[in-house]
Amino acid sequence: MYSVAQASPDSPARTRPYLHYLDNLRVAMILLVVVHHAAQAYGPPDWWYVQDDRSAGALATLSAVGGAFRMSLLFFVAGFLVPHAADRRGAWGFARGRLRRLGIPFLVGAATIIPVLMYVYYSEYRGYPPISFGRYYLDVFLGFGEEPADWTGPIWPDLQFGHLWFIQNLLVMSLLYLVARALARLARRVRPRAERPERPAWTPGHRALVAFTVVLAAVAFAIRIRYPLDEWVPVAEFIQAEPARLAQYVAFFAAGIVAYRRDWLSRLPRRVGYVWLAAGLAVTAALFVTGTDTSYFATGGASWASACWTLVETVLCVGLSVGLLTLFRDVATGHNRLSRAMADSSYTIYIIHLPIVVALQFAFVHTGLPALAAFAVVSALAVVASIVAAVLSRRVPVLRALL
Repeated sequence: MYSVAQASPDSPARTRPYLHYLDNLRVAMILLVVVHHAAQAYGPPDWWYVQDDRSAGALATLSAVGGAFRMSLLFFVAGFLVPHAADRRGAWGFARGRLRRLGIPFLVGAATIIPVLMYVYYSEYRGYPPISFGRYYLDVFLGFGEEPADWTGPIWPDLQFGHLWFIQNLLVMSLLYLVARALARLARRVRPRAERPERPAWTPGHRALVAFTVVLAAVAFAIRIRYPLDEWVPVAEFIQAEPARLAQYVAFFAAGIVAYRRDWLSRLPRRVGYVWLAAGLAVTAALFVTGTDTSYFATGGASWASACWTLVETVLCVGLSVGLLTLFRDVATGHNRLSRAMADSSYTIYIIHLPIVVALQFAFVHTGLPALAAFAVVSALAVVASIVAAVLSRRVPVLRALL
């Protein structure tokens, strides 16, 4: 969604090496999104575009673990890259660029990819008389028709944005950053700061990360009393948001901005990162070994089950995010031809992967393979097909300009 920043006039370091590891980390997280969606038909109890009788508890756990940290880490990386782009282009240039790069693909995808997927679901599973795609699009997807008395949902109308919610939320957060940036500059002009002696640079350590985890878990739990996981609401009647995880996404996006300004990523002690990585991996292993039914804990409400899962999920989120940032900083610092192509195409992979995944899931519905085997084949084929399709689509000049 953004290219990795190298320098900023306001940053502590005037020149910074190209951060290949952030490119590689972003690619890894987006490929995990592909794998996560491949698992949706075979494990989690959530609504999905394909209904399959096969299931495996390990895939439900895999989805719960991935959902705990994957998107938050993507928001962190995006937030880290925002300040440099805004400083370099100026507020209006940055806003125009984000509206073009994020807004146009979001609108095009929401008007094409998602309605087609929802129409297939309507035709295959809802049991209503067949209708044309055009009629479905106007009457059911956009809601211009009358809601059937026996409507099976999950919402009316069928209008939703699917996986494109991330792009929409990222656009909103980026524009809100511009507002906060303008207000901060205005405040400095109105009340200039007094000169203070320069202090040693501070980098978050264990105590700061523990405090961040506890506060974030408390805020998330308070929200989940009203909004359980996987409940989506329209903000301002158009912005698709999951309140149960919104606090994590906003906090990580803001943390990415601060991390860029204060050069935290290059100064984060290795031992701190690896301790938190070990904690995240230990919790992950415990969930898989015990076969914990995470759906029981994710129901929300003012319950101990919800509070415990919120804390576990937040520990996973912070631990794996901090740990993976450290790990990739240490071992994934370069590019080869393949990784460079995937880095350049990562945004495109995210946009186009969902119809590929769903088509493959439909193709394997009647194969008789066990759930884990079907998931393995679908996820592997979806990853390869999404990468190839994304790389090839970027050879089209118009698509390359947008993607």
